[in-house]
This record gives sequence, C-alpha cells and structure tokens, in this order.
Amino acid sequence: MLRRIELEVLATVDRGDTISELATKLDHSESYLSRAVAELVEKGLVYTERDGRRKRVVPSDARAVQLFRNLVRQHSHIDLPELLTGKALEVLYYLDQPRTVSEIADRSDNYRNTVNRALKRFRDRGLVGTVDGRYEFNADFDRLHEFARELAHHFHRQRLKAVTSKGTILWEDYDEFLAQTETEIDADGFHETGLPRFSMFDLQFLLTGHRYYVYSEELDAVSPAELCCHTLLIDNGSRYRSYCLLLLSHVDIDEADLREQAAKYGLEDEIDALLRYLETHGEVDDDRLPEWDEFQELAADYEIEIG
Repeated sequence: MLRRIELEVLATVDRGDTISELATKLDHSESYLSRAVAELVEKGLVYTERDGRRKRVVPSDARAVQLFRNLVRQHSHIDLPELLTGKALEVLYYLDQPRTVSEIADRSDNYRNTVNRALKRFRDRGLVGTVDGRYEFNADFDRLHEFARELAHHFHRQRLKAVTSKGTILWEDYDEFLAQTETEIDADGFHETGLPRFSMFDLQFLLTGHRYYVYSEELDAVSPAELCCHTLLIDNGSRYRSYCLLLLSHVDIDEADLREQAAKYGLEDEIDALLRYLETHGEVDDDRLPEWDEFQELAADYEIEIG
C-alpha cells in the first residue's frame, strides 16, 4: 500500500520542505526522494507548491495523513515507517477486535505464517498482546488500526473518483469496495452488480437511476452468491430481499459458498433468514420477508418453480 520511503516522507516532512531538504533529513538521494514524493502526490497524500525553481512538499489534509503524523509524534521511539511495511497495514486493518491468527489470515486471505510474522513484530515492540489466543492492542495503539482503515478508505475514494465524478462507497474491505454511482464505469477492476446483474440469470427488474459496482482486482465476474450479498448491502428492505429469494430459487448456489460470502460482508443473519425461509416455505418471523403465498405469486410471474 505504501513503501517505507513514502511512510518516511509522511513522517518527516514539515510544511514547505524542499526535495533537497527532505533528502538531507532522510539521507537519501534527491532523485529517490523526488520519485517518492511524486507517488505520494499521485496518491493524494501530499501536494507540491512551486517556489521559484524549487518545489516545496506539503502534507495533504487527508485524515489518514493526520492520523499517521500524530502517531509518529506520540510514539517517536518507534520506527513506524519500518514497522508498517509489507503486510503490516493489512494485518492491522483486520485487528478491529481481538482476533486469532487464523481469523486474521482468513479475513485478509494471507498465509498464517505471514500474519504471524507481522504480529510478532508488533508484539516485540509492545503494540499488541494476547488474551486467550487472540491478539489485541495494548494501550492506545488501536489508533494504528484506525490509520490502516482510513488509509484504505482514502485509496478507495481516490480510485472511485478517478472513474466517476459522483460515487458513494457503500461497503469496503482492505482491497475491495462496493460503490453506488450515477454513471457507467468501464475500467479495470470494476464489475457491475446490483439489479442490472440479475439479467445475467434471466431475471429482469425495474431499474433505478443508480448503478452499482464492486471493485476488486481478484474478481473475474460477480457470482450469484456475491450478487445476493451485494443486493442486500444496497438495500436490505423487503423488495430487494424478495429479489434475492427469486435468485436463490432460480440459480443453483452452493450454500457453503453463500454463507462464506455472507460472513465476508457481515450478512450472516440475513442470508440465514433467506435460506430458512425457502427451506421452511416461509416459516420465518421477519416482516422484511413476504408471506409465502405472495412469494409464490411473484415466482410465478417470473416463471420460477419453487418447492
């Protein structure tokens, strides 16, 4: 996410430092610093101002920058730029509550050894400890998690802003996010989801003026299980739940995969209710789910056979 040199610049730069002054402070060549600053400008974390022939570097007002610089000031005895390289920020992102190594590895899709190495570095410096096998922050070091989350959010906003002038993030993870837009997006990594995607499974619904996209560099196409979860994130009301019920009735979706996706998106209860509803023919106490006879009529309208 950020290289050590970039973190060093953010930790060290005083408003108005020149590239030459930064190079002296950090004991790097000016060309090396110039490249690092250019990357930080592109990422929206610093900006530059012309002062004659010199270029002065100024930290941006991004919340992630403010959080990091405050951490550096408060914990000057810790080399945070060195500590936060590699997978460190990703591990910190998922340490929003006490978690085991396995839980963090599963959520971040990393090997246990990778997570273990990062956590050992944190533990050796007194940032985290363990209680009943779960890692948690010591003292006020939980602000490292806040920084990791805010930095990921900043990058998501930057990525979305690059492809649309009007977009809102509805859900996000370390390297993925779901967004609502008013315009079409045709860019690498963005996959359309929501109601328009249902047409891929022979389900045509009346569309709203909004479009929805999930950003993920790992995703090839939105699966039915993912589509169901995205739909509930977009709108968890009765109408969208009925659409998900139609999809689950119409398409053969692996239940284990669906429950795995539900856990990823924090929708375990909602997906469980949908599955129990179909299994029991509506015997679920939830006013956001239709009466069974109503759902049967809806399914018949879409020529879907239900048990």
